[in-house]
Amino acid sequence: TNSQSSHKPCYHGKLSVMPSYEIEIKSLLGASEKATALRVRMQEIDPAMQTLGSNKQLNHYFIGGDTGELYRNASSYLDGAAREQLEHIVRAGKDVSVRTRQRDDIVLLVAKAAVDDTTSANGIARIEFESVFPVVLDELDALVRSAGFDYQAKWSREREEYACRGTTICLDKNAGFGYLAEFERIVTDEQDVVVPSDGLHFRKPADHFVARIP
Repeated sequence: TNSQSSHKPCYHGKLSVMPSYEIEIKSLLGASEKATALRVRMQEIDPAMQTLGSNKQLNHYFIGGDTGELYRNASSYLDGAAREQLEHIVRAGKDVSVRTRQRDDIVLLVAKAAVDDTTSANGIARIEFESVFPVVLDELDALVRSAGFDYQAKWSREREEYACRGTTICLDKNAGFGYLAEFERIVTDEQDVVVPSDGLHFRKPADHFVARIP
């Protein structure tokens, strides 16, 4: 099962004021044998493949709420660059999706917004905000809920991260449905995202690489 969306690379990059667009293709692998086959195949395709790391995550998704109020509640925790990026998503994005995440011992607020006619949850092109908060996960959840948001879903995953042929690949072991692979790139120019009617393509195509992954 494959889905296409746009997403910031799954490793935690430096926050930038410049809007960024995440491009993502997801594939449900399920069994551990398929995850092993993917690791082997990546190494065959790219002997210079790098292991970026691994982590454990708790992810909380929210629905409803007032993104403007969330921005006001969160601003005191953010520096100028982060405030500007979150404000850009609130003002310019469509269908903003709000999440909190604990990655190992780090707690983050994540907001994603569609920039096309798809959704922020599974869109083709999205802009994303992600910032570390100096609180525990329950406290960040309370801050989000104070802006009128309610819980939508909670789940845990164990993530492995790789760099292969210019693409970030995240291999997730998700509680409840096994392994999921995410193939991700990030661009800063919306013109570098081409979305034809039959699916997703990069201007510098990565589909030839993805197609060779069994």
